[in-house]
Amino acid sequence: MKLVWSPEKASKAYLDTVKLCGLLQESTEAELISAMAAGWNAQMIVETWSRGGATSTSIGLSNVIHQTGGRHICIVPNEETKTEYKSIMEKITGMSPEIVIGEPEETMESLTGIDFLVVDCERNDFSTILKVVKLGNRGAVLVCKNVSSRAVSDFRWRSVLDEKSKSFGRFFYQSEKD
Repeated sequence: MKLVWSPEKASKAYLDTVKLCGLLQESTEAELISAMAAGWNAQMIVETWSRGGATSTSIGLSNVIHQTGGRHICIVPNEETKTEYKSIMEKITGMSPEIVIGEPEETMESLTGIDFLVVDCERNDFSTILKVVKLGNRGAVLVCKNVSSRAVSDFRWRSVLDEKSKSFGRFFYQSEKD
């Protein structure tokens, strides 16, 4: 089975995220990321988040699971960050995704079937996480945000993904940090 695109779900997620993020005045890449997650009918959405980070992407992803019926898991480094994240998400969306405390590289090993992964590369090493992530059988969409141009020039897919043991998805999205 492969990822199948749904333009209707993508459009709805995009517009809903525009509305929700309008409340924060944080319109960024969140609309595109949420549209991709909904459009590909993501069932296992995992993201990394660090204290003080933007929440617009998380808000969009939380909205997506209402359409797809999937799970949204956010990995945070510690209890303080969990409290901050949960408070922000509940205030804006009225709910909070599943929150797991730990280092992404270690936590990813216990999660299986990930079909939509968002890594904040400002605080996490994308290539290290990709080496341990267990992607879904349908394929996966891998999103790397807050990427510097230097990090991109040093990144090589071949050094991360073993073609025999990993399937990877349709998009690799980068948002260059200003």
